[in-house]
Amino acid sequence: MVVRAEALLQKIQKEEEEKLLSIQVPKTIDVAIDAGNLLACDSNPIDTKQLRSDKENYLKNLAREGTQLLFNEIWKLPIERVQDAVIAKVPAPTTVIPREKPIPKAKPPTKWEEYAKLKGIRKLKKGRMVWDDESKSWKPRWGYKRANDDTKEWVLEVPANADPNEDQFEKKLKEKKERVAKNELQRLRNVARRTGKKVPGVGRTAVGQEKQSKLELEAAFHVSKQATASLGRFQETLKGEKNVKKRGQKRKFEAVTQKCNTEKEKQLSILNQMYKKSPQLNLTKAVNKEIQDGQVKNPKAGKRKNTKPAKSKAGGKRPTRGKR
Repeated sequence: MVVRAEALLQKIQKEEEEKLLSIQVPKTIDVAIDAGNLLACDSNPIDTKQLRSDKENYLKNLAREGTQLLFNEIWKLPIERVQDAVIAKVPAPTTVIPREKPIPKAKPPTKWEEYAKLKGIRKLKKGRMVWDDESKSWKPRWGYKRANDDTKEWVLEVPANADPNEDQFEKKLKEKKERVAKNELQRLRNVARRTGKKVPGVGRTAVGQEKQSKLELEAAFHVSKQATASLGRFQETLKGEKNVKKRGQKRKFEAVTQKCNTEKEKQLSILNQMYKKSPQLNLTKAVNKEIQDGQVKNPKAGKRKNTKPAKSKAGGKRPTRGKR
């Protein structure tokens, strides 16, 4: 049987064309397309007989038809090319989709906001950009590269009532740190007011948590006992108080099984120290070693000589003399 190459090619081409489905999808009811959400809603009735007989293929065909109609709509949108990719400009969505999470609750007002509301004070928003006279340009009012930045000044005037030997630059830096710390404290207090908790003061104070655990009370007791000039050595003990030894720090050992990255970093740091051209000298360790070696060579140095007369080591009773 002789088969022509042309007929064979036509047959193969026809089979390939049959595999490729048409981009035109006929539907009784038009499918609603929301290109903004990339959503296609098909309201056509479902063929229950075909669904029961061949469920898998029927659902695949429905999904394919909906996807084809969605892409047909996308290709009608304005398109632009960015580098090697083709991008379609998607319009605003028309379908309202419910939120995944609940609407966030409004933050409770701060102490200043409550006071401003009570007094009727309205905060006027200032513009972010201001004119800088030195650079003759618009700069941010605050933050990086702000206008009229006093920290960038190379000379500062000493006030008449200030100490002439006082560093004004250091004073300004200290004042800024204090302002930042004060603002942070106010922020923490506002957070505590929102959550209904009390803000403890500096250190261990009477105003703390309502319920403290046994370990926290014990730790606070040990700290207060040692908060004296003698570190609690001459502190009076209470009646029935147990003599508790001073707690030491618990030694921490490295785990037997470590992560590969941790072990690798340690080994690499050791190798880097070994192969450094300039040797590193730990000055503190070297001085301590020198002092220790000097004490070993001359152990009597630095010790006080005993000026008291030596007592007789002879034991026994003293001999009694006869009466004269």
